[in-house]
Amino acid sequence: METRSERAETTLAAIIDAALAMASEGGLESLSIGELAKRLELSKSGVFSRVGSREQLQVAVLLEYDRRFQQDVFVPAMREPRGLPRLDLIMRRWLARATNTDRTRSCLYTAGAFEYDDREGPVRDQLLDGVLRLRVALRRTVLQAIEAGHLRADLDVEQFVFEMDALFTGLLRDTRFLRDPLVHARGIKAWERMLAAARSPASPS
Repeated sequence: METRSERAETTLAAIIDAALAMASEGGLESLSIGELAKRLELSKSGVFSRVGSREQLQVAVLLEYDRRFQQDVFVPAMREPRGLPRLDLIMRRWLARATNTDRTRSCLYTAGAFEYDDREGPVRDQLLDGVLRLRVALRRTVLQAIEAGHLRADLDVEQFVFEMDALFTGLLRDTRFLRDPLVHARGIKAWERMLAAARSPASPS
């Protein structure tokens, strides 16, 4: 039989899952404890007792988003050898997320950066932490590819990571706003050009 604490954890997971879907469709600012309670057929006090304030709910949603992002993008890539195989899979899985038209898989880091660019507080801090950790992970993977001899030793790592991030953001806009049906193919072509320019002469193509 399920214990009270297990039921509470199950309910909290359902609340966060529904809140993540809401935020993916309408942004973090769309989150409402009242609307969540209505969707889940719970009382407002029942939702509040589990997530606290609306701001705490937004932070919890970002933490869950980050967990799922890691599982989708980085965990599969960690099974690849260090260097270019790992970097390439990270980027391809990341670009696939950018060009996924499912509204429930929107990028909260990108959308949130525009929502909270001129605000201060815990939500912006959590967004910033997620974006910076992503940049650190990309930088580390690029450096590993250089150390493995797959990418040029003189590669400007900061510029390369910036261009990876910029490519993702551009694809996201063209997918969501321009609704370009060729956007995924364009993104892969752009990534392959970036790699071709960055490869070490000794690296197998």
